[in-house]
Amino acid sequence: MGSQQPQHAGRLRLVGLHDQGPAQGRPQPSGERVPAGPPAAPPPARAPAGPAARPPAEGAGGRGDDGGARGAADHGAGGHGLGFAEALNAAIEASGLSLDRIRSALAHQGVRISVTTLSYWRRGRSQPERAASLRAVHLLEELLALRRGTLSSLLGPPRPRGRWITPTTHDALRVEEVWPGEAEIAEVFAELDAPPTGDLERLSIHDAYFVDAKRRGHLLRMRQVVRATVGGVARCVVVHKADEGAVGCPEITSVRHARLGRVRRRPESGLLIAELLLDRPLALGDSTVFEYEVGIPDTGPTTDYGRFFAVPVREYVLQVHFDPAAVPAQCERFERDPGAEVDRKREQLWIGASASAHVLAPDQTPGQVGIRWQWE
Repeated sequence: MGSQQPQHAGRLRLVGLHDQGPAQGRPQPSGERVPAGPPAAPPPARAPAGPAARPPAEGAGGRGDDGGARGAADHGAGGHGLGFAEALNAAIEASGLSLDRIRSALAHQGVRISVTTLSYWRRGRSQPERAASLRAVHLLEELLALRRGTLSSLLGPPRPRGRWITPTTHDALRVEEVWPGEAEIAEVFAELDAPPTGDLERLSIHDAYFVDAKRRGHLLRMRQVVRATVGGVARCVVVHKADEGAVGCPEITSVRHARLGRVRRRPESGLLIAELLLDRPLALGDSTVFEYEVGIPDTGPTTDYGRFFAVPVREYVLQVHFDPAAVPAQCERFERDPGAEVDRKREQLWIGASASAHVLAPDQTPGQVGIRWQWE
């Protein structure tokens, strides 16, 4: 995501959301009300020095021309090559507004759009299609000081959706894309009438994986912070699969802030699919936290742990804890695209004095992230 420049009062055009001056070098916290006050005069517009920059590659920094939001986006609307994502990215960079500030401003107008979704729009990974999303685009034009229609005129036709892609999450994957070759998972999802994955926005997932003195992975502790993207969400379905050669399935041994519902096991393939019933049904925008532990069947020495993602996650943290009596010789992070069998990225990791290694993945996209290690 591009670097954010100091905010300016003249850029915030939504009714009732006027800044009282430039921000102090950082975005306001999520949900913070923008202080009321008289709108400051907008700064003189400068013509962009050249073609508006394309959105930076994922994970890379970048910045647009300050004050050139209208010119850059209008350049795209004029048919000179810029699409919706490029025009939106240029306008956001020029505005100096953080994505969280934009999300908060939209929420004040009754439109809930996650920071992840905004990030995906500006990178071209998804596009607005639902009525609420299209309304958000019109509000973005006002917020970013663009002429009405500048962004909405650049939207192409809707993208096709499958059974497991929900109207609220365009970047959700179908179950067969997350677990290719695992047809029984899709069958169990259908049997449980599993709710669409996108009904819950994953704000944070924290996995703690424990390896014992015999080099065996034996316990997973998982914590999720989620928010409902539709009303009436009361459950979610989780999947855990043992390594090849396991006798039996993983087992959920404890649950906090939820309770265990229906469970389906496939011992011949080491597969566990379980329904977690939340403490209460969630209304649109409600959040909750739940935790659970998974006992892992013995498959001998373990060499990796990874998580598959069907939907974007704002923050993913994985920690692997090794017994001090059995610390591997080296450790690396790996990432894979959905359904891929070859790593897209590898990175060496330090094993700290606490005999643990971790990865942090902000704005994690669908696919797989994990840690693998070598014992010798």
